[in-house]
Amino acid sequence: MVDAHGLVRWAWRYCSALCLALSATLAYAATPPATLLVVGDSLSAEYGIAKNSGWVALLQQRLQAKGVAVQVVNASISGDTTAGGRSRLPALLQRHRPAVVVIELGGNDALRGLPLNSTQANLEAMTQAAQAQGAKVLLVGMQVPPNYGRRYATAFADTFAAVAKARGAALVPFMLAGIADRDDALDWFQPDRIHPLAKAHGPILNNIWPALVPLLPARAD
Repeated sequence: MVDAHGLVRWAWRYCSALCLALSATLAYAATPPATLLVVGDSLSAEYGIAKNSGWVALLQQRLQAKGVAVQVVNASISGDTTAGGRSRLPALLQRHRPAVVVIELGGNDALRGLPLNSTQANLEAMTQAAQAQGAKVLLVGMQVPPNYGRRYATAFADTFAAVAKARGAALVPFMLAGIADRDDALDWFQPDRIHPLAKAHGPILNNIWPALVPLLPARAD
């Protein structure tokens, strides 16, 4: 004989468990993905190449392909300097609350002959501001051509490493490694010999990826 009261109790427990599971699933689904903020110059702003062919767009595609719930926000502006990035960063941090901040600035400082101590101070201030809001920081380093002189070229490259060491940030020593220093480098750049062609942005992402993965809030092998 069926115990009607027992059946009702079982049904109630089953429905309660189902509702709890559904609530948890909905809550998880409603949780917004973590944000990765890129603050850079023309090398990250897809200057001279088709939209969605730059390394930042390729990064978002790779994260999605790997099932990593991270939303990439590209706040890069062509021609920007470390001073410009420093002035823009507070509003960007407040708006996006990023878990990771990638700083790709400094190249235009060198092109304009700006003092290295100013470049370093700006990078340090940006890194500190991001870390103060709980974000992990990746500095993307740049190098200048030999015609700048060995002493300046060395000091410029060392600026990124010095900031990374002082602030405990991650570092990509040279964004264009394996591109600007290859024998056929001219075949990988636009006619201005400054901005990479679209085909170079995959290798650029590959240069950045190993240093970025440990900073991501979700696993990305």
